[in-house]
Amino acid sequence: MKSHDSNPDAVREKVRAGYSQIALHGSERRKSSCCNGMTAVDSEKLARQIGYSAGELAGLPEGANIGLSCGNPSAVAALRSGEVLLDLGSGGGFDAFIAGPKVGSAGRVIGVDMTPEMLDKARENARKSGYTNVEFRLGEIENLPAADNSVNAIISNCVINLAPEKKRVFKEAFRVLKPGGRIMVSDIVLTKALPEAIRNSIAAYVGCISGASLESDYLADIKAAGFKDIKVVGEAAFPMESMKYDPMAQEIMESLNLTPEKMRETAGTVKSVRVHAIKPK
Repeated sequence: MKSHDSNPDAVREKVRAGYSQIALHGSERRKSSCCNGMTAVDSEKLARQIGYSAGELAGLPEGANIGLSCGNPSAVAALRSGEVLLDLGSGGGFDAFIAGPKVGSAGRVIGVDMTPEMLDKARENARKSGYTNVEFRLGEIENLPAADNSVNAIISNCVINLAPEKKRVFKEAFRVLKPGGRIMVSDIVLTKALPEAIRNSIAAYVGCISGASLESDYLADIKAAGFKDIKVVGEAAFPMESMKYDPMAQEIMESLNLTPEKMRETAGTVKSVRVHAIKPK
């Protein structure tokens, strides 16, 4: 099989199809909780474990939390009233709805997602719950539907690892941020290269494993886009003990004929990080 990088459009279609099914059928029926190794019933528990407060989770629209997070980027954002925030890969609107009250009626939250079914879900959640300062736009994070120098802050939660052209994502983020603006992302990275079979597995890609970059490459891409003051402000190991309960991990093991020991070894090279960076003034 060819490397993912050789056909980014095909990868995006596979990812779009996978997340379309999550949006249509709900978290209780999806194959995987992407990146975190947790089952759907644990989505609220997971959110608390990775940094979301009880106050942030209280009152969220039903179905907004579908357990796809690997960190709390808005906690790093230190959002202020009146700011414009862009959420890359906003899904059902989980982080966007948490950010809405933080930027207030004078501010705005814009969610971008490439999956129409996810957008339908998020827009319906916003309508039913009365979020007038939150909107959702169809688009790819490599080609953001936002003007130059138009937002104060950008967040992304376990999504950039799914983008086949990560350098373009960070260049686009730099473009739309105002001078002095900041990007705060939670994502999955690698401490060493994956075996080739896993690297070329679409199942592993949609499951957020094979799409991840080496941490050094990930940080280098942010720097190459023009960002300064790049800092890893938090990290956590992949929850290896939960892999035996993760249907996507089981699917990857079966499709690639991996032993549990080999899969655990692979998981040991995966971690979640929270990264903060600034667009110079």
